[in-house]
Amino acid sequence: MKIAKRILLILTATGLMLVSHTAMSRHAALLIDADSGNVLYEMEANQSWYPASLTKLMTLYMTFSALESGRLHLSDPMNVSSHASRQPTSKLGLRTWDSISVEDAILAIVTRSANDAAVVLAERIAGSEQEFAIQMTSTAHGLGMYGSHFMNATGLPHDWQTTTAHDMALLAWKITRNFPQYYPYFAADSLYFNGREYRGINKFVAHYPGAEGMKTGYTCGSGYNLVASANQYGKRLIGVVLGGMTSSERYQHMFTMMDTGFSDDKGAYRARNLNTMSKDSVGTPPYQLSCGHRPSSHYAARHIETEDDDDHHVRYVGKTSHPRHHAASNSRAVTKIRIAGKTKTIVKHVSEPQHVAKSSKSGRNTSKTKVAATSKKSSKKALATAAKSKKPSTSGKAIQVAKADTRSKGYYIPNSKDKKTTASAKSKSIGYHNFDSSNKTIAKSNGKSKRSSKRKS
Repeated sequence: MKIAKRILLILTATGLMLVSHTAMSRHAALLIDADSGNVLYEMEANQSWYPASLTKLMTLYMTFSALESGRLHLSDPMNVSSHASRQPTSKLGLRTWDSISVEDAILAIVTRSANDAAVVLAERIAGSEQEFAIQMTSTAHGLGMYGSHFMNATGLPHDWQTTTAHDMALLAWKITRNFPQYYPYFAADSLYFNGREYRGINKFVAHYPGAEGMKTGYTCGSGYNLVASANQYGKRLIGVVLGGMTSSERYQHMFTMMDTGFSDDKGAYRARNLNTMSKDSVGTPPYQLSCGHRPSSHYAARHIETEDDDDHHVRYVGKTSHPRHHAASNSRAVTKIRIAGKTKTIVKHVSEPQHVAKSSKSGRNTSKTKVAATSKKSSKKALATAAKSKKPSTSGKAIQVAKADTRSKGYYIPNSKDKKTTASAKSKSIGYHNFDSSNKTIAKSNGKSKRSSKRKS
């Protein structure tokens, strides 16, 4: 009887170990303090994983490096090859012999995870995507990303294309430190290209207070991946989630990690640092989802990266009473940033937390009547003041801009001082959009819905 009990205990312990190992291999995560590199949270950070479109972070790192050295310029036009135009979704739908600027390609990758734009950049920098992938791997190993190996510029499935949560966090950290002049591009969540509006697919940027980027990724093999950065009151965190079973799961896990990181001053992993962690990958990448088949060592049309087309609505709700989150409940935030030495403005939509939005019906009606009465009085005063002074009101113009931008978010708006630059940007459609009265008709005639743009791309 005793022998039977011992055998049962051994089998039970073995089973629990196997279940634990399986559960951990199905999920990897890492959260670091971007100022010090200290590790705030870790889960299988060195487990080998398929990067999916997180690969494009390395593509952008290579692009920023070429811009820094002068081999590329933001305004440089690039011709689209047949190989680039044949890339599966997600993409802009570029055709052979089309032209796209370097800056537009960057924004297309950030907002839409455009595979065709990524290949155009790769071919421009290295001559071919294959040569570019070799340079990507060499650069990654030079940064200390020894668990990463790249076979293409897009992240489309390949057996040999692998990474780790540690490597992705290190790459994001290096981007913030080595290329601070280009890092603000990751805050964009919309692109205006060739008269069409392309909404961003990264819901972390649109919903989390203080979000600054960075990149989503999805294939059947990788599951739902996310690299994200956020800054609250001068404290910047970088998080990585690999292998979410659903799109909303990765976002919710990132929200929870970020909330904990911003509210916790003494993390359990504070003794560890990103620089002192092991840089070698362990294990083999799990094939995370049941869709598709394991990829062969070449491009496969059946492995189409649709990113977040099937994603449900994601909403951030603060789970703690941390005061920093309540300060970010405005529906619209306007911040000025500097990209490549030029001052630009990002208009960004921030969803209001549920606990702030909830109120009684009577309160809503009362507030509506007060707002209506106040707006009528203010409008009469504004008209009277304008009639007396006969001068254009700068405050009135700002209100018009805000009204025109109620449904938009993340557009780059050139500074009002650079009127010539604004005019040329409109004519060339290089990803900028200025919300003045003349552009309202352009938005109506050329604006496409999010569904239609995704269906065509």
